Amino acid sequence: MKAAARPWRRRLGALARSGGRRAEWVALAWLMLKGWRILGFRLKTPQAEIDILALRGPVLAVVEVKSRASLEAALEAVGPDQRDRLRRAGRTLAARRPDLAGRTVRLDLVALAPGRRPRHLADAWAGQ
Repeated sequence: MKAAARPWRRRLGALARSGGRRAEWVALAWLMLKGWRILGFRLKTPQAEIDILALRGPVLAVVEVKSRASLEAALEAVGPDQRDRLRRAGRTLAARRPDLAGRTVRLDLVALAPGRRPRHLADAWAGQ
């Protein structure tokens, strides 16, 4: 029974990855329209993979992109451990680049839901 389900599960996983990549491109364009300078996209670090690294003024935003049915579901999709890893990854990148010294590192969310505009939440998990 499991062997028959594997192709179906692989296809479902491929569709999810494809949808996630599309969501990242939409978020990237949305942030650029809002005046953010994109410094990195799908950055792999020892701590975590950063979907988007963006800069505007004194803020270096580590942006997580989630496509869900609602904003609440997108917020809940990023657990405390992942948030900690993403924050550490952003601070590590900022510390290694002299041009980013003194920037405020922040964890943002761009949430996408069907039929709605992208929503950029600055410091989405403040205090968490």
